[in-house]
Amino acid sequence: MSPQPVYKRVLLKASGEALMGSQGFGIDVAVAGRIASDIAEARAMGVEVGVVVGGGNIFRGVAVASKGGDRVTGDHMGMLGTVINALALATSLRKLDIDTVVLSAISMPEICESFSQRQALHHMAQGRVVIFAGGTGNPFFTTDSAAALRAAEIGAEAIFKGTQVDGIYSADPKKFPDATRFETLTHSEVLDKGLAVMDVAAVALARENSIPIIVFSIHEKGGFAQILTGGGRKTIVSDN
Repeated sequence: MSPQPVYKRVLLKASGEALMGSQGFGIDVAVAGRIASDIAEARAMGVEVGVVVGGGNIFRGVAVASKGGDRVTGDHMGMLGTVINALALATSLRKLDIDTVVLSAISMPEICESFSQRQALHHMAQGRVVIFAGGTGNPFFTTDSAAALRAAEIGAEAIFKGTQVDGIYSADPKKFPDATRFETLTHSEVLDKGLAVMDVAAVALARENSIPIIVFSIHEKGGFAQILTGGGRKTIVSDN
């Protein structure tokens, strides 16, 4: 008998860098396909999945601002990058016969549907994977904040943050091999320790809505499904 998933509805946050793979820029189609297969595994277990994708593999608004450019324009450009990534991931999912819809916080009716909570809940009730693009639709907010916001809006039972490492560490384990890995933390501990797994607004919003954050390596094939059933290596951020 297959293990039963711990959660019925989740929000997966995938960074733009994850889609980049080992390339220096853009989208590695093979990586997008593997992430899509992990999502397909979750759907096969009956888990409803919403996805928020970043855009750092294409453009970062803060990079423009740091060089004297306009932050608002830069963030709008970054939002367009998330739409590109969402369309790419949707294509990979559809190749696996997974019914998928892209909802953008910025209206682009020629290429995807516009976001509304009503539409998101409708599509999820129909068994579709819903990919949320365009961040929150507002400058000065990261896609981490978008992930926490969309998770609250769809009633997700957990936010799965796919990262470059297998959990939350006291420091970057790639730079500091002796960094401590945490098994569990509370939202407040993440904020108090200044652990940079998600931005402050995202963690605070998740805490306010009692949504656990589960941090795992998005590069581990099959890791998403394994953690959904209670296994795998991860850090759980929860106040319960």
